[in-house]
Amino acid sequence: MPIQYYLLFILLMLACAIFASYASNKVYGAYKAYGNMPNSSRMTGYDTAVRLLRNNGVTDISVGRVKGTLSDHYHPGKRIVNLSEGVYGDASVAAVAVAAHEIGHVMQKKDGYLPYRIRTALVPITNFGSRLALPLVLIGLLLDLFVFAGQDSGWGYYLAIVGVALYGLSTLFAFVTLPVELNASKRAKKMLLAEGILTEEEIPYADKMLDAAASTYLASLMTSLVYFLRFAVWVLALFGRSNRRR
Repeated sequence: MPIQYYLLFILLMLACAIFASYASNKVYGAYKAYGNMPNSSRMTGYDTAVRLLRNNGVTDISVGRVKGTLSDHYHPGKRIVNLSEGVYGDASVAAVAVAAHEIGHVMQKKDGYLPYRIRTALVPITNFGSRLALPLVLIGLLLDLFVFAGQDSGWGYYLAIVGVALYGLSTLFAFVTLPVELNASKRAKKMLLAEGILTEEEIPYADKMLDAAASTYLASLMTSLVYFLRFAVWVLALFGRSNRRR
């Protein structure tokens, strides 16, 4: 691979790392700022989650507590919304925004929101594909070098391309995740206002909190895309080099 490609990918990965660091600092900064801002309804993250579930006709989802900071998540298989310790019992603008965001995912599943369904379907495929990607590329390279040397079979190359495609599933997952998270935040703000948990004056602060969180998913997508392109170019370069040596 030409040196300029290595330099380009290094610069791109450095840019992604800087943006990811910025996004992480942004979300924790917003959480700290709006985590110290009591909401007017005095409802905690737990209160918010329970009310939004009940008032939206969801009766089969429980609300639990997990350790960590911003470790909140919805586990559809276990039918539970887990709220982090700082969100569960806190009556701040940030706490109810984060809790409502997780309920937004519950509502996505209930409504059959298409991007959410696609992301859910991709989870096991992505996990499986990420484990097979590199082995398939290496097997393909070995086939191309030794088994089919001197023959124009192309089987090794095609096998490696399958590996690249499987590796790309993680990028596809990150691509689908972004609209899912943005939609969950949109639903959260709408529910918080409709239920009177936050006022019109407080919603912009919740918006800033949720937008900061969304930037971390954008950073993940950018990083995943750069690594996928790096992997694809590496594979193409390997096969180009092996063909020149014949």
